[in-house]
Amino acid sequence: MFTKKPDKEPTAFDLSRSSPPIPPSGPMPNPGPTMGRAPSSRGTAESRIGSDLVIIGNLVSKGEIQIDGEVQGDLHAANIVVGETARITGGIVADEVIVRGLVMGSIRGKRVVLQSSSKVEGDIFHSQLAIEQGAFFEGKSRRMDDPTAGIQRPEIPLPAGIDDGAPST
Repeated sequence: MFTKKPDKEPTAFDLSRSSPPIPPSGPMPNPGPTMGRAPSSRGTAESRIGSDLVIIGNLVSKGEIQIDGEVQGDLHAANIVVGETARITGGIVADEVIVRGLVMGSIRGKRVVLQSSSKVEGDIFHSQLAIEQGAFFEGKSRRMDDPTAGIQRPEIPLPAGIDDGAPST
């Protein structure tokens, strides 16, 4: 059986409309530390500070923050990931802190991981601490049962008219 050759070559747009997508074959990629992470039990998703962003001021989140840019101020969150291109000048308080970039300030976390590309100049207060070979750390390390106890997380002011789900008093 013979078919007529089309008058013009199909474009990528034409091809994408002509047939349904083909599912990938083979194993799925292994998710990294933040890839594929479901929102926390509070329903919050990851917040990301891009590598081209500079923030002067404190950051507060009830969820996870991935930082690839520069922050000059304190950070408070449930989980904080300091990317390889990140520069933090200020204190960090979180249940879990993963550092791949530069932190100049203290870190308080139940679980703190300094990966090989990290550079930390400041004290670390932790329940668990892991330092990979190649990481730079200058400061004191203090093991504590709960390093975040007694540190008040700043309140997050909500714009007028937005309900945070908390019962009103």
